[in-house]
Amino acid sequence: MTEYDYESLGLVAGLEIHQQLDTATKLFCQCPTELREPEESTRSFTRYLHPTRSELGELDDAAVEESKVEREFEYLAYDTTCLVEEDDEPPHELDEEALETTLEVAQLMDMSPVDQAHVMRKIVVDGSNTTGFQRSSLIATDGEIETSDGTVGIEDMLLEEESAQRVAETDEGVRYSLDRLGIPLVEIGTSPDISSPEQALEAAERIGMLLRSTGKVKRGLGTIRQDVNVSIAEGARVEIKGVQSLDDIDDIVRNEVGRQAELVEIRDELAAREASVGDVQDVTAVFEGTESGVIGGALSSGGSVMAVPLYGFDGIVGREIAPDRRLGTELSDHAKRHGAGGIFHTDELPAYGVTDEEVAALRDAVGASSEDAVAIVAADTEIAESAIEAAAERAETAFEGVPEETRGANDDGTTRYLRPLPGAARMYPETDVPPVEPDPSEVPEPELLTEKVDRYQDEYDLGEGLAEQVAYGEYMPLFEDVVADGIDPTLAASTLESTLTELRRDDVPVETLTRDHLEGVLGMVEDGDLPNEGVPDLLTVLAEEPEQTAEEAAEDAGLGGADEEEVREAIAEVVERNESQVEEEGMQAFSGLMGECMGALRGKADGDLVSELLREEIQKRT
Repeated sequence: MTEYDYESLGLVAGLEIHQQLDTATKLFCQCPTELREPEESTRSFTRYLHPTRSELGELDDAAVEESKVEREFEYLAYDTTCLVEEDDEPPHELDEEALETTLEVAQLMDMSPVDQAHVMRKIVVDGSNTTGFQRSSLIATDGEIETSDGTVGIEDMLLEEESAQRVAETDEGVRYSLDRLGIPLVEIGTSPDISSPEQALEAAERIGMLLRSTGKVKRGLGTIRQDVNVSIAEGARVEIKGVQSLDDIDDIVRNEVGRQAELVEIRDELAAREASVGDVQDVTAVFEGTESGVIGGALSSGGSVMAVPLYGFDGIVGREIAPDRRLGTELSDHAKRHGAGGIFHTDELPAYGVTDEEVAALRDAVGASSEDAVAIVAADTEIAESAIEAAAERAETAFEGVPEETRGANDDGTTRYLRPLPGAARMYPETDVPPVEPDPSEVPEPELLTEKVDRYQDEYDLGEGLAEQVAYGEYMPLFEDVVADGIDPTLAASTLESTLTELRRDDVPVETLTRDHLEGVLGMVEDGDLPNEGVPDLLTVLAEEPEQTAEEAAEDAGLGGADEEEVREAIAEVVERNESQVEEEGMQAFSGLMGECMGALRGKADGDLVSELLREEIQKRT
């Protein structure tokens, strides 16, 4: 991977961290914050969304472009969602638990809460909100975090409602699920103080640690998302949305720096060539009888082939600007936004069934020489026209270098075009929700995870590794609660971290285990109703039959604690089966028989008791 001199390039970056809060109810209604499976939906309905004007009568560019693609949005509703999510009932007041958690996070980042928090509407017409907007409220400003490369300012923190979850593409548009819509979400925005990919990663990790320190944020895939704003001195601000994994942030920044640097070089080369973009033309006649499957398929359906000559672009459209992405990919991304499958261009042709003769005829048809490039779109005529126009507009911006835009993060660390950058016109007041006055005085400052690790070692005598696993793990809040209720800390820590990890590796569906299950199992051990050795077996039964309680599962599976007489009988049977070995080896037979005894008892007895009674039984027979 290419390394850059980020200082000389003038790299400036900032982060926006979006984290779901683990509250009992949603931000503007009393529905639970639990996710459901689409097949559990009880009904569905459809909507069409269109952009609205701000208070000043302005339309947001990003919303306008999004609305150019006419789509039907289908929404799945559940018995755990209500009319608020469906936009058929006004929102309720801001959730107090969510506000309190947000203020805890603000304390950890040395932020100043606002005197009065007003809820705003942020226009979103991609279907992810039934209302056509997202509700958002500024809660705190002016904080900071420390990194090894210096202080990174925290400009603001907002409390927002999570969007609906996209579950499928349909013939008419997109299907969304309402289970996620309305879950409280904090958005934390840093100042543009980040000057290297490594610092971006460190800052994101620091913010993530502070969020988890509250013990009140959701965990797991999709519960935290990172957006990254990146620019270089000769480039432009680009907002990269939807970075799912913290580990990808440095690669995202590194690749975006490279992309912008390449686009700046392309700008300069196009200027030197005195390049230009020609007029869109219909070149359908060139491809009559073509062997190309893509083009032939479009024409057989009554479609057209539209082309745009790119004078002076030869060799540039196919130039790589990021790993496996070229300038042509950027043009294609814009065409796709208008319904096309993509574009072909002469830097990659002949290929895809397009012949040398067709390429030559294409150049002649649009007046392009060998120094020029030509891009084409084959699709339904209306789609082909709008898609090639979009590709041509993107080619025009190549003369400027780097366009300001919003891009989506790909799994390989690259990005793709999504839409123009949003502007101030997308925000306007929410009149259905009264303002609140945040009061941080009654909100205790959470203990940092780093401090928890030290406390767990000192107070609970946990080893450093186990203490760190518990503090940073998803079960930290449960660990704190059960220990406060009298459960042995070592038992709780080893069960929640080691035992569950081992069961997961054995393909036990531990994700079905609830807080009640885990509390019940630990409580049975503490009360003497289940030996330590029975914990894995009981958790396995509960994971496979989650409708049961711990006590029910233990009784059905025969996993309750055995009394001493039952243990003696089981051990005597094992020793009798191995009588010749015991007579020959004496106490040396202990290790082998111990495992057989534990297996015979199936977790019903404590290992120390089994060991003691087995030794007695062997001694009696030698």
